[in-house]
Amino acid sequence: MNDTALQTIEQVEAFLAVASAVEFRFENTAAGYAWTQAALVRFAYATLPRAHKGVVRRYLRAVTGYSRAQVTRLIRRFRRSGSVRRQNVTRHRFPRRYTPADLRALAKTDELHGTLSGPATKKIFERAFQVFGDTAFERLSSISVGHLYNLRQSTGYVRQRRHFTKTRPRSLPIGQRRKPKPEGKPGYLRIDSVHQGDLDGHKGVYHLNAVDEVTQFQVVVCVEKISEAYLIPALEALLAAFPFVIRGFHSDNGSEYVNYQVVKLLNKLLIEFTKSRSRHTNDNALVEGKNAATVRKHFGYAHIPQHGAALINAFNQAHLVPYLNFHRPCFFPETITDAKGKQRKRYRYEHMMTPYEKLKSLSEARQYLKEGITFDQLDALATQMSDNDAAAQLQRAKRQLFQRIHEQEAA
Repeated sequence: MNDTALQTIEQVEAFLAVASAVEFRFENTAAGYAWTQAALVRFAYATLPRAHKGVVRRYLRAVTGYSRAQVTRLIRRFRRSGSVRRQNVTRHRFPRRYTPADLRALAKTDELHGTLSGPATKKIFERAFQVFGDTAFERLSSISVGHLYNLRQSTGYVRQRRHFTKTRPRSLPIGQRRKPKPEGKPGYLRIDSVHQGDLDGHKGVYHLNAVDEVTQFQVVVCVEKISEAYLIPALEALLAAFPFVIRGFHSDNGSEYVNYQVVKLLNKLLIEFTKSRSRHTNDNALVEGKNAATVRKHFGYAHIPQHGAALINAFNQAHLVPYLNFHRPCFFPETITDAKGKQRKRYRYEHMMTPYEKLKSLSEARQYLKEGITFDQLDALATQMSDNDAAAQLQRAKRQLFQRIHEQEAA
């Protein structure tokens, strides 16, 4: 562009009167800055009166297309240094520690384990690197929980991942209404039922979820119906699945547990039966929390027909129960008594471990094991695959499970 013919402010004003119909464009930023400098020199901008300076500013904006603020910055730079040049600004950037490969590993782990809490995911990274020797998790094993949540919000991570039925109360003089007192010993179970929905008047399966209070060792079994013919064999299998001796059995006040058939079974096994107290909603909170964190997480809320109970039990025994007890970290509370004598629970990251690790950490833990079961046998189960491998196997088996249930229903 050759605008050297414009030498006076009057000529510039005449140009601006028709300039709105013309579009100007420079090859690059350097050319635009050079033209701006030449124009400021030609019109002796610093010596112009205020009104004429405004005309020159409008002229610069019309030709360069810069904003008012940008033109003001360039003029200020010209008045200070006598030139208009592009400045090379070096911005401070924090070093990037976690690579795209780490984001992929985080996304894959979250997909396999169903997006656990930050501390639980960090514990899995530590175990993957320190216990199973997977160097892909070396950096992630030392990540802070807060930054782990930051990575889950990052663009790289996001690109990688694209009704309970109430039990009916029944008044029976069965069981003691009190909270169990395990006193640090395993074998005191909390149990609850989870119904898998109704569809067109047809009942779905029922999950029986049992959790040990001290170790959080968990066993889930499935029955077609809540009746004696189905429930008693399922409870026998459930109690037999725990590696340690069962000493207590605590349930809510549902009639599926508060009945004489269940009492007869527990008495035969010398197991104490307790049930929740009225107006004490936390009596069975541990297993109710596990209902959401494990049962609903893996089986959802949709209706599952009763004929799928056998397939679900096989899946639970082979995949779900080993994963929950040997590969899924849990928080364990620490009770602190303050100066006023009030007890508070703290969930420290240092105390997070798998249920099996918690069992082994108990003092003289061997004395609690059932006859014929040893820690050598349990260690072999715990270390035969990594946490991520166990989760991947679980996800594959779960897809096959629902596919077979769907095929049976379609047939």
